[in-house]
Amino acid sequence: MAFIAIYAARLGASSFQISLLTAGPAVINLFFSLPAGRWLERRSLTRVSFWTAALHRFGYLILIPLPLVLSNTAQVWNIVLITLLMSIPGTALAIAFNALLADLIPPQERATVIGRRNALTSLAMTVAALISGQLLDTLIYPINYVALFSLGTLGGVFSTYHLWHLKTSDLHPPRIHQPLGDLARPGMLRFADSFRLPPGLRFLTRSPNKPLFQWDMLKGSFGPFLAVYLFFYTCQYVPVPISPLYMVNGLKYSDGIISLGNSLFYVMMFITSMRLSSLTRRFNHHKIMAIGSILYCAYPFFISLAWDATLFWAASIFGGIAWALTSAGLINRLMEVVPEDNRPAHMAMHNLALNLGILSGSFLGPVLATIFGLKEALLLAGVLRLLAGLSLRKWG
Repeated sequence: MAFIAIYAARLGASSFQISLLTAGPAVINLFFSLPAGRWLERRSLTRVSFWTAALHRFGYLILIPLPLVLSNTAQVWNIVLITLLMSIPGTALAIAFNALLADLIPPQERATVIGRRNALTSLAMTVAALISGQLLDTLIYPINYVALFSLGTLGGVFSTYHLWHLKTSDLHPPRIHQPLGDLARPGMLRFADSFRLPPGLRFLTRSPNKPLFQWDMLKGSFGPFLAVYLFFYTCQYVPVPISPLYMVNGLKYSDGIISLGNSLFYVMMFITSMRLSSLTRRFNHHKIMAIGSILYCAYPFFISLAWDATLFWAASIFGGIAWALTSAGLINRLMEVVPEDNRPAHMAMHNLALNLGILSGSFLGPVLATIFGLKEALLLAGVLRLLAGLSLRKWG
């Protein structure tokens, strides 16, 4: 799915159409996350995770024949539609699996299990990205993308099969009141250098008989704090719809070049994630978040200044480091600010800010590209990310 925006760009998609790939799931999440959280409160998380995963991964299967049977224009709109439909079960899957993971792992084994899981996840993503890029460059179109979507479907089948075999105890599991630090986030799509953040979604399943939207909390210190987060999420997603277009149409990168960049991003994200504990002890969550969010502007800056693959690969290295620091800092800082006795309502408001930011940034990017051009829009996106990082440093 990390290649889906690149594929749409190769088909001739506009920046608006690519923005729908990121903004569409945000709209779905806004409408379905709270009802899904309520619906999940008294249901088996294992069964729900399996069935929502099966429905979500069914979208991979539908992608397989598209390059063979549809024109380029029809493919783009069908990819947008399939992504939207996948986001409906994907929203429930993200909430259910995040809660399930928190319930399945005993507290004394949490660090070991999550650490090993992150290592395997990073290895899998790195190898998959490299293989995908070589496959796309070696095979001719449309066989290359048919093969890529087929491999993705096969991977989805295996992971869904294993979800069926997860078992939970009948005893009420201990609740986890801090982020798990897991890198693999089923149901949440990744585009360019941006991940959506699911930590905290599990709290939506744990607020029986309590309203999740408590607007009065915005009148206190949490309101300005959340506004800064909203500004950051908006700026984070400004370059997402335009960077694939610039890499494909402006820089003429092959899929192999892009896959190597993705692999470097994953490797650096994993290496930095493994060092976060010692970094946090030396600094604190606020400083980690500030450093990462300020460095995060490097990705669009470097791509906008690139003339060959060198700066893109440098952008991927800096992006992986920056996003590991930023994502961990954002959630850990959020957990410091949010009171433990009312986390479901606060995390619901955070989820609202996150998806509004994705929507705003995803549509602002194409507007800037239309007015100034792709290269200049990426430079502006870098400036906006820098301003967002400085805002987090001062008010976050």
